Amino acid sequence: MVKIPFSFLPPKFLDKISGSFRGVASSLEKIFPFMQVELDQANMKVETKKYFALCLTATTILFSFMAVFLTLILFSRGNYFLGVIISFVFSGLIFFVQLNYPKSIANKRIKQLDADLLEALRAVTIQLNSGVPLFEAMTIISKQNFGEVSSEFGKAVKRINAGVPQAEALEQIALQNPSQYFRRALWQIINGMKEGATINEVLKTVIENLSKEQIIQIEQYGSRLSPLAMFYMMGAVILPALGMTFILVITSFIGLDEMTIKIIFIGLLVFVVFFQFMFSGIVKTKRPSLLGE
Repeated sequence: MVKIPFSFLPPKFLDKISGSFRGVASSLEKIFPFMQVELDQANMKVETKKYFALCLTATTILFSFMAVFLTLILFSRGNYFLGVIISFVFSGLIFFVQLNYPKSIANKRIKQLDADLLEALRAVTIQLNSGVPLFEAMTIISKQNFGEVSSEFGKAVKRINAGVPQAEALEQIALQNPSQYFRRALWQIINGMKEGATINEVLKTVIENLSKEQIIQIEQYGSRLSPLAMFYMMGAVILPALGMTFILVITSFIGLDEMTIKIIFIGLLVFVVFFQFMFSGIVKTKRPSLLGE
């Protein structure tokens, strides 16, 4: 069963009650024509219409519970519709996150694929140089610890064992793969097979190109670190220090009570901690995909 983010219902139960949203899901399918590609690249085995129906069901139930809960709390204070408005806005944001969930999963898979791609292709080259056929080399790689790359080769091996021609099986894997480097490598192998070229030489060219791309990514990463370091110094060191000085000066003139000053400093501390986590996330996203984690 497909897992829907921010859904507190069991997947099987959510699947049973999602049928009533199939009509609206069909309309959304026309608005988001590339959702099926994103679902396939995220390795989520579900049709677009079904996924939209699941998201709509989960969001509607979340909205209903939130609206009732917040209305009961705010009703006594005279805010009759505020709970519904807050629930609607929050549910809309959750639905947006659910729609982008396949893309985020696909991006995560891209990093995992790119991280192990070079080593896996080198391992295939070693097998081919030893006289092992390409199919046997893919079988060996699928059983080794190359993460998502091993999984992708495993899919190709299963399809070939089921009677699908080798080139066609690799084409199917390439079409559903989110990594441009993995797709490029597969298409070069496929073209080499169709033209009768030596796969060893094709792989050698692919590995050389990927190695050059890795060097380019490292150079670009190095050029991005300098402005990121300046951004970190501004947000984590300079601004908090100036902020503390400014707060101390202002409070001496205004005469705020001790509790208010403590709350202000705690808020400043929370900001610094949040900034640290945000910065570490930015650095991680900028890291070259071909280098891995």
